[in-house]
Formats: sequence, C-alpha cells, structure tokens
Amino acid sequence: MKVFKALLSLLVAISLLVALNRPWGSVPAFGRLLSPFEGFWQNAETKDHATGQNIAVEGARDEVTILYDDLHVPHIFAKNDYDVYFAQGYVTAQDRLWQMEFQTYAAAGRISELIGDRALELDRYNRRLGMAYGAEKSLKGMLSDPVTKSVLEAYSAGINAYINQLKPAHYPIEYKLLGYAPEPWTPIKVAFLLKQMTQTLAAGADDLMMTNVRQKLGPALTADLFPDYPFKEDPIIPVGTRWDFTPVKRPAPPQNADTDSSVALNWQPHDPAIGSNNWAVGPQKSATGYPILANDPHLTLSLPSIWYQIQLVTPTLNVYGVSLPGAPGVIIGFNKDVAWGVTNVGADVLDFYKIRFRDNRRQEYWHDGKWKPVRQRIETINVKGKRAVVDTVLYTHHGPVVYLPEEKPFQSSIPTGYAVRWIAHEVDNGIKTFYDLNRAKTYDDYVTALSYYVAPAQNFVFANTAKDIAISPNGRFPLKWRDQGKFLLDGTKAANDWQGWIPAAQNPRVKNPPREFVSSANQSSTDPTYPYYINWEFETSDRGMRINQRLAGMQKVTVDSMRRLQNDVYNHQASKFLPVLLPRIQETNLSEQQKQALKTVRQWNYQQDTATIAGTIYVDWINRLEDAIWADDFPYEASRPMRYPNADRTWQLLLEEPDARWFDNVQTPNRKETIGDIVTGSFQATVDSLSKRHGPLGQTWAWAAHKKTAVRHLIPGLDAFSALDVQIGGGSGIVNAAGRRAGPSWRMVVQLGPEVSAYGVFPGGQSGNAGSPYYLNMLETWRKGDLYELLYLKSVTQKHPRIQSTLKLTH
Repeated sequence: MKVFKALLSLLVAISLLVALNRPWGSVPAFGRLLSPFEGFWQNAETKDHATGQNIAVEGARDEVTILYDDLHVPHIFAKNDYDVYFAQGYVTAQDRLWQMEFQTYAAAGRISELIGDRALELDRYNRRLGMAYGAEKSLKGMLSDPVTKSVLEAYSAGINAYINQLKPAHYPIEYKLLGYAPEPWTPIKVAFLLKQMTQTLAAGADDLMMTNVRQKLGPALTADLFPDYPFKEDPIIPVGTRWDFTPVKRPAPPQNADTDSSVALNWQPHDPAIGSNNWAVGPQKSATGYPILANDPHLTLSLPSIWYQIQLVTPTLNVYGVSLPGAPGVIIGFNKDVAWGVTNVGADVLDFYKIRFRDNRRQEYWHDGKWKPVRQRIETINVKGKRAVVDTVLYTHHGPVVYLPEEKPFQSSIPTGYAVRWIAHEVDNGIKTFYDLNRAKTYDDYVTALSYYVAPAQNFVFANTAKDIAISPNGRFPLKWRDQGKFLLDGTKAANDWQGWIPAAQNPRVKNPPREFVSSANQSSTDPTYPYYINWEFETSDRGMRINQRLAGMQKVTVDSMRRLQNDVYNHQASKFLPVLLPRIQETNLSEQQKQALKTVRQWNYQQDTATIAGTIYVDWINRLEDAIWADDFPYEASRPMRYPNADRTWQLLLEEPDARWFDNVQTPNRKETIGDIVTGSFQATVDSLSKRHGPLGQTWAWAAHKKTAVRHLIPGLDAFSALDVQIGGGSGIVNAAGRRAGPSWRMVVQLGPEVSAYGVFPGGQSGNAGSPYYLNMLETWRKGDLYELLYLKSVTQKHPRIQSTLKLTH
C-alpha cells in the first residue's frame, strides 16, 4: 500500500510538472513562472542592477559610456551619432523590452499570437483599419532618408544586442506570464509604435453620428445645435493674428451631393481625457528675462509608463527629455538652446466614404464616372494554439473597406460598407522632425523641423535662449472644403476626395505675440479668419481659458509658478455653469439631504481638489443634466446612434435660450418640462444616486475617493502590478487633468538661459519591471504635484552626487 501511494504521488507530481510546463490554449505555462531558476523570482532587481559594468556588445562602433542617476535615468555619452542611438535602443530594451514589443504587437494586429482567439477580432480590426499598411508607408518614408535610415538601424541593432544577451530566466515577467519570448527587433516595429500613437490621437471621428443627427433633425437644426465655431472660445493662435501668406485655392463644396445620407453606425468617440497642455512665457514675463516652457501631455495613465527619460550626448548633440519606448530620439525635451513640447490638435484627418461595388465579386467600385479596380491585401493572423486565420481586406483609392455590409464589426459602433481615408496611411517621416528638433538652435530650425511632420497633428510649443517663443498647430492637413468630413461622404464622387494638402508653411503659427505668452490645451486652433478648414469641433476651451487667464495675470514668472499652474484644479466649466444653474433649482421640491447638498455646492470655491464634495456633486450633476436635456431628442438606437451637442452649446442653451424646446421631454407627452424642472430633477437624481453609492452626505463623497484615479498595467486585470485609488484632484476639463484612467503622463518645465535648467516627473518609474525599485518610485512625487530636477550633464567626466553608476558598452 505504501509503495502504491508513493507511485501515485510520483505520478501526480510528474503530471503536475508536465501540465505546468506546457501552455494550455491561451493559458501560459505557469511552471516556468513559478520556477526559482527562471520564474518571477529572477526578475527582482536592486538599485545597482546594471551598474559598474563593462559589456561587450556586437554592433557598437566605439565605446559608449552610460551614467545612471538616482532616478535610473541613463545619460548616454557616445563618440558618434550611430552609437548614441544604438545605446538608446540597448538601455531602453534593458528597462522596457516587453512594453516596447507588446505595443507593436497590438498595433500590428498580433495579440492573438500571445493570448489566443480571444483577441482575434481586435487583431482583425486593426488590420482592417490599415495599421500595417500605414506602418509600411511610414517605414518607406523613414528609410528613404539616409540619416533617419541610419538612426533606425542603429536603434534596432541596440535593441537586438540586448535581446541576444538576454537569458530566458531574465525575460521580463510578462513574457513568462503570457508564455512567449522576445523576437528580433526590426525598423518596422518603430513604424508600428508611431502608428499606435496616431491611432490614439488621430483616429476619432463622429461623421456617422452627425449623419444620423442630420437625418433626424434636418440641416438647419443640425447647424444650430452643432455650430462650426464655439459660442465662447480662446483659440491657440490669438484672435486677430494676421496670416502672412496668400492662400492657395481651396476646393468648393459640391452642389447637392456632398455627403452620403444612408443610416450608419457610430465610430469610436474620442476620449475627452486624452488631451494636453503646453505653454511658454516670453522674457518680459519671466523673472530671469529668459523664456520658460511647460508641457504636460494627457494620455492613458499606464504601467509601464508611456514615457522613458533619457539624455543623448555626442560631439554634435546634447538633448534631454522623454522618448517613446520603441522609437529613437527625444520626443519632448530640451537642449542648451531650445525647448519644445506638444499637445494634440484634433484635426479632421479621418473620413468615411460609402463604396458602391459593381457586383458581389467586389472586384471593381464606381468612382468619378468609371469602374475602378479593387486591390486585395491578404492578412494572415497567427492564433496561439489554433490554426492561422487568413483575412482579405479590400482597398480602394480612399483606403481600406473596414467591414463589408454583411460582416459583423468588432464593435457595434463600427460602420460597414465604408472605406476609410486616414492620415495614418500617408508616407511620412516623423523621426526626421524629432531628429532635427533634438539638434535645433534657432526658431528657423524649429520651423524647418516641423515641415517634415505629418501625424498625429500636434501643437508644437517652442522657446529658445534667443528669447523667442512660438506655437504652431502642425501636421499635414488635407485641403478640404469647409465641413468636408463632418458627415459621411459619398465615395463615388471625385469632388468628395481630399484635394491635396495645406502648404506646411501656411499651417497656423505665431511667434512672440504681444501678450507675451503662447499656449494650447486642445481648443480651437485659430479664430474663423484662418482661410483653411482643419476641423469643425475641437476640445472644450475650459482648460485653455483657465491657462490663459492665469498666464495673462502673471509677472516675474518662475519655474515654480509654472509647476503650480500645471497642478491647478480650478473647475472653469463649473464657474460658468453653476451661476446659471443654481438660480433655477426649485428648492421647495428638495429633500433635506438634497438641500444640504445644494448648500454645499453653493459654498464651493470651484477647486476640484481631493477633498471636495461639491466637486463630486457637480461632475455627476452635469452629466445627468446633459442626459436630461438631450437623451429624449437623441435616443440611443443600436441601428442609428447619435451624439449630443457639446458642452459649449449646452451652456449657451442654458444661458441664452431658457425657453428652448429642448428642455421639454418629448417622452412625456402629457407634461411640458421647463428648464427649472430639468435642472431640479437632474440635481435630485444626482444626490440620490451619490447617497446610494456612498452613504449619507459626508467625506465618503470626497472627489478623489469617488473618482478613483488608477495607473494600471498594460495587461488588463493585473492589479498587483498597478497603482489603484491614487489620491489626486483635478479631472477632465481641468488644467490638472488627472481623471480615472487618463491624465498628465509627463510634466516638464524648462527655464531657458545661459545655463538651462529643467524639471519633470511622470506617474511611474524608468523600469518596466514590477520587481524593480524604479518601477513606481516617481508616483508619489507626481501625485503631490512636485517635480524632480532633470540632471542635464555636459560631459562624461562631470561629477555630480546624483550619478549612481556607470555602464560601458564596448565593441
């Protein structure tokens, strides 16, 4: 019996060993993950894990010295440009390899290779959208320039030098969790990473919702509720700026057939929390007599962090800032002469065209009075644990047909039967822009660098030691007739095609304006005098107005002044809405708790800080109020969804049109609601809902506790590697735009002058390894609104107490 038990135990142990060391479908092999020899224990790091080493690497042309500071920021000193990008690839892979590669898998439509057929439709969607097609076009542009070709090859070689030295025991833990290994890096992966950023920042469109709105309301009411310029605006290029160019001929809208009028499904909406702030003050406002520049791009708050700090130094280059892990160079940063930063423009660079095929074979489509050939692109999607899936995507001259009419979209909100014309499908070379900005010295260098930039369109703010400041909404903008793409387009008519490009030299730009500062916060690019169409709607102007109000009143500005402005939590929208809403409350209809909540709101100072209760009430109230006003007129229908008028138009309605028909709920035909009924009812519902969720009115209603900001790992559900319930104020539409899942992904302030000084922080750390002390070490500093001094070294021999260790790469 003992022998039998021993044999049974041995059999169970062997079976368990075999089971844990092989994948089961999409489930990884957990045996290796738990192994003390190559599992997650091997990923623990000390603060000096990469220090004091000389590493021989294949591919470097000369010795490279890398100094690591106390935040684990690498300061790379190379004797030539090739080696500085080689070393950048090496050290970035050392800290962020899994993140770099995972992001390119996602953009390329390859997640099914990692987790199985659960990701198949997501992968199919990304391929149908033309992500790979666009990446190939971008790669063509980058490789056509000898300089950027060399940069890409050096960066890729550095990544591969690290991968080739990496043993399975030390693979980043995510590889072990998902049960796969890193593959060789090639330049196309850089292109995929840049396409992913374009998808994040320039793939939103509501053409389809607007078409449904116009079908329901007609052109006149649609134009009234969805105007082409905001009721109140403070544009990026100051009002009254003169355009010092002669516009090229703009296309005229076609008569009576400008758009497709068929009912359509909705396209993915843009996340309003994905925005950014940047500004620069001129020497007249600065305490030092030199410009100060600030930037805080608002993106998804994720771990590993979106950005990676780095300094690159060669005999002809010394630049510091943040890079995107997976792309060479510095994206936002400074050198001894200039500083720059970016915010998203929100240009209308994605349009949908209804395609008329000749027959069910779909080999030809009708355009400009003739049948034209359809091009087929075969996409092979490898699926973990299953056979590969072969997909055929149809391309017209507009672009790919994302889904055919009989196909089920990845999301119900994606249209069928339309081709997508998208800026991401153009040949471009964004690397060239940042290569030149990294080396810029003058305003003219900045202008030249921006001339190469295509997408996603960005507001590039600039300052230099020559005491210039400037800003430009910049990218390659289609030359369109006004409102082209506000609605769905008929793909059979050539007049609906994009008609070339706005000349890069005629992109909006202002240098050294009389007000002595420049700024952007994703609001309208210009006033209506700008002769070209960029978009009919941008983000709300509340952040921009608040920033401009603060900057206009500042004198003797310091770095700390700029830091405090980045952390401003004043709710500008509430300061507009509440004086209109509060007098409309019918107090006699309120319960005691509702009256107490009303008193709390009336006493509010509009500071959306962590402890505010009134701020929690206001944010929930304004959302319910918008539903109360618009939901009955724009009801959700799966076959014909529509969008609401924006917040600016809602404010105008409340302020100037109190008797408007929109306050009456058409779903209650026996009663006519007034503005007072809608305002009061939505307030009551808000208080009751918060009471149900948080208990009686009190500190459990505090904004930070209610909002629950989280910085989550890129793998959904991996809470152990995430930072949850981060106590921070602000939110969408506020200068400190820290929302639930998005917010300031990098804060930077640069003081130009004879000696440049800069400060920055992001919510995470330099390392992508959750077992590293540098994984989350900057989060608390970010949460509190503080900044670290950015150590800008001038030579490899410079001594500084913050330098912790040295790594040398030898050839």
